[in-house]
Amino acid sequence: MNRRKFIQRASFGTMGAIVASGLYSWQLEPFWLEFVHKKMPIRNLPKSLEGKNIMQISDIHVGNRFDYKFIIDSFKKAQSLEPDIVVYTGDFVSYENEKQHDQLEQVLEHTVIGRIGTLGILGNHDYGRQWSELKVADRITTQLESAGISMLRNDHLVIDGLNIIGLDDYWGPFFYPERAMRHYNKGQANLVLCHNPDVCDLDVWNDYQGWILSGHTHGGQCQPPFLPAPMLPVANKNFSSGEIDLMDGRTLYINRALGHLWQVRFNVRPEITIFELESLT
Repeated sequence: MNRRKFIQRASFGTMGAIVASGLYSWQLEPFWLEFVHKKMPIRNLPKSLEGKNIMQISDIHVGNRFDYKFIIDSFKKAQSLEPDIVVYTGDFVSYENEKQHDQLEQVLEHTVIGRIGTLGILGNHDYGRQWSELKVADRITTQLESAGISMLRNDHLVIDGLNIIGLDDYWGPFFYPERAMRHYNKGQANLVLCHNPDVCDLDVWNDYQGWILSGHTHGGQCQPPFLPAPMLPVANKNFSSGEIDLMDGRTLYINRALGHLWQVRFNVRPEITIFELESLT
């Protein structure tokens, strides 16, 4: 083989690899759901909850940016697992106009409901344009509660002895973390839902010790092998995805999101997380 033919074949091979990678990132990985299984040790966990599970679903982003039939199909798969507790950690829509309320209603016909309880918090996209439309957030909250999701907006709910605290979104106009964290009781079993993990770096936690479930980042959606995700919507770039020990008694888990802001993913599959509860002594 002469040098010219070698270069031509190498060029064709490179182009083919680029096209294949593009198709994979656009048409395959965004719809390749992964169920991630983790242990969740919690201090003061009631005996009745040992061995039970919590399913985390985050950032479904119902709207016009991808075919949300994928969300409905994923919900059906999640339902078949019969989770004990389900928590939704924000960004139910990618809001553009009122049409998203109708689209969300279609998806909520298939809401994954926990056998013991189902709770949720809002994300920044649930506050409409520029994260500032309270009327949009209120209407979405009403839709979610009608579907069986107990929404926590700087509030808490005790489920079979587990005190679940929900912070409203950091970028939204209803972010009052001190109001939420006053419900922390170190003598109870506790869990915090907080859409944006950057809140972990704020001095608002009332000496909280325990797990924090977040979303928001989508894991960057694209992550080159052996390199950090190049685009993360957080100030703390260590907050990408997965389990992070905050080294102060708090453990942060960042879900990679089920939906997408844009229909492209590489090395960051969409995720639903299932935590098995166990007692921390």
